[in-house]
Amino acid sequence: MRQSAPIGRQAMAFVLAGGRGSRLLELTDRRAKPAVYFGGKMRIIDFALSNALNSGIRRIGVATQYKAHSLIGHLTRGWNFFRASGNEFFDIMPASQRVSEDQWYAGTADAVYQNIDIISDRAPKYMVILAGDHIYKMDYEIMLQQHADRGADVTVGCLEVPREEASGFGVMHVDEKNRIIDFVEKPKNPPPMPGKPDMALASMGIYVFETNFLFDQLKRDAADESSSRDFGKDIIPHLVRNGYALAHHFSDSCVRSAGDERAYWRDVGTVDAYWEANIDLTDIVPDLDLFDKDWPIWTEGAVTPPAKFVHDEDARRGVAISSVVSGGCIISGARVKRSLLSTGVRVNSYCEVENAVILPYVEIGRSTRLRNVVIDRGVKIPGGLVVGEDDELDAKRFRRTEKGVCLITQAMIDQIA
Repeated sequence: MRQSAPIGRQAMAFVLAGGRGSRLLELTDRRAKPAVYFGGKMRIIDFALSNALNSGIRRIGVATQYKAHSLIGHLTRGWNFFRASGNEFFDIMPASQRVSEDQWYAGTADAVYQNIDIISDRAPKYMVILAGDHIYKMDYEIMLQQHADRGADVTVGCLEVPREEASGFGVMHVDEKNRIIDFVEKPKNPPPMPGKPDMALASMGIYVFETNFLFDQLKRDAADESSSRDFGKDIIPHLVRNGYALAHHFSDSCVRSAGDERAYWRDVGTVDAYWEANIDLTDIVPDLDLFDKDWPIWTEGAVTPPAKFVHDEDARRGVAISSVVSGGCIISGARVKRSLLSTGVRVNSYCEVENAVILPYVEIGRSTRLRNVVIDRGVKIPGGLVVGEDDELDAKRFRRTEKGVCLITQAMIDQIA
């Protein structure tokens, strides 16, 4: 039976945001993966946080560790609107040797374990453990209700993926009632779903527990010297073997646009995947709807002027076609096509920019031609630079991916200046 009050009001979301995300290469040299910019004005972590907020969860903690300055600054500026008087809070929890003077967070489970005293003070009945580095929209209220109704020890958010693609995930083997009967990490032969032999259930890194039960499991795990202190490697496999672990299908709680049957979820953990997910936003009807007022993606409210397009002469006309252009951008006599421009980007005259993901406050000099690029924050592109037309030259100067996308940073530009 569904409870009269939203179950999200009894829950706390704990977002694990300490990961480096090394496959994003230089994009995470100065910031953790959850702090990487996405969609023009947001950060990757804003999706998990917005899902929690939109699901009715008003008690949120964020565990940070790797190069957290950029992330903490964003959280402080953009997520400071919770009201303590209404039993709401937003806690930033940096690794701070709370358990031992020489111990940082040793794993995802340890990040929660080291903050048990803080969580206890907040007294949530349920804990929703979230990864802070994926792009998706999900109503956690539905997953929480399933957990309560079924009386599970842990409920694991799972994504349906083709079996041939599932070897890169932790895969859940479930019975007909979605009880998890086995958990296999990156299997060569992923177990199929019941009734769907071509599909497998991959873990999303989303877990629901009753708080007191979770504390007991974390304390047990902390006492195990052989443990790696990780949810996916230790806590969940133990509960699959010794408890009641339940799979929750993302398709049951994915927030979709009207008439859209697709369940959108992306791990933007490589430069190619990051570029593709951002460029996809320029489609006429993108798979990810950022204009949905019923499920907004909350973020820092930067004060910027409107975007501006200037000059109207032959070969010097400020134009953007099939593009996303953020506030504070100036397209000055340049042509931009199928690109995403983050806050404060300036593209100067006679430039041609196509299939570009440009992070905030980049300035592109005159007569530049850029194609299939990701440009890091604050880079100053010199006039006349050409990228995307000579594969060998691009690979010598920049980070060129297998799919031909060039990642450009200021250090790389300085090397060729």
